[in-house]
Amino acid sequence: ELKEIIIYHNSRCSKSRQTLELLTQKGYSPKIINYLDNILSYEDIENLIIMLKIKPRELLRKSELEYKENNLDNSKLKDKEIINYMVKIPKLIERPIVVFGDNAIIGRPPENIYKLL
Repeated sequence: ELKEIIIYHNSRCSKSRQTLELLTQKGYSPKIINYLDNILSYEDIENLIIMLKIKPRELLRKSELEYKENNLDNSKLKDKEIINYMVKIPKLIERPIVVFGDNAIIGRPPENIYKLL
């Protein structure tokens, strides 16, 4: 049985586009979720973090202006607070995230996805 592949995608991001291209070259047609337009809920983000087997902080894009503006490098921030920031400011979510069954991986570099497939 083929597992559905989902990519949390930002079409303006080259890494995200390259990852999507690798998937389609391999013959997959992933479900594309443009997470900047379809805002993810707290539960969505929490589930992705569990599947990625990382800490919420590791899903943050530290290069974004919003990261600095909201002082997100503050180590006192609780996981819950960090996830709430990602719900409010989806741009802070690292991308692309590829989900395959119960596992997920960040396509940085895009070749990372081969670990899942």
